[in-house]
Amino acid sequence: MIDLGLSKIALIGAVALIVIGPEKLPRVARTVGALLGKAQRYVSDVKAEVNRSMELDELRKMKDTVETAARDVESSIQTTSAELGSGLEDTPAIDYSAPLDVPPVTPEYKHPGKKWRVKQGAVPNWFKARSGVRRHALSGAARVARYRPKKFN
Repeated sequence: MIDLGLSKIALIGAVALIVIGPEKLPRVARTVGALLGKAQRYVSDVKAEVNRSMELDELRKMKDTVETAARDVESSIQTTSAELGSGLEDTPAIDYSAPLDVPPVTPEYKHPGKKWRVKQGAVPNWFKARSGVRRHALSGAARVARYRPKKFN
């Protein structure tokens, strides 16, 4: 690749200043910067596309391996079930439609003992009272009446 050091960039800038002139140099530099930015974006897009295609190929290979493994498992399950099925044909049949001798046991209902209408706070009321936390909101008029200094007669 091209090796551009600080001295070479300074030499190129000095030659550009002499050839292009100081009036047009900022506009040319802006245009060159924009073109370099577009080129970098294009190169990064191409790299991303190549990476995506490589990942897609890897995913296809992985999909094929998973499918073959699934087929192997399915075939082994079928052979095992066929072997078990042939072994079960020899056992006597059980009649599941006959009623049970023992009725099923259900647990007795126990009331939870909660007051579901009363909202329970996270902080207990005794702690609120001890620490001075207000439990009820006061309106503005009630607050003024409560904290109004008492008149001396």
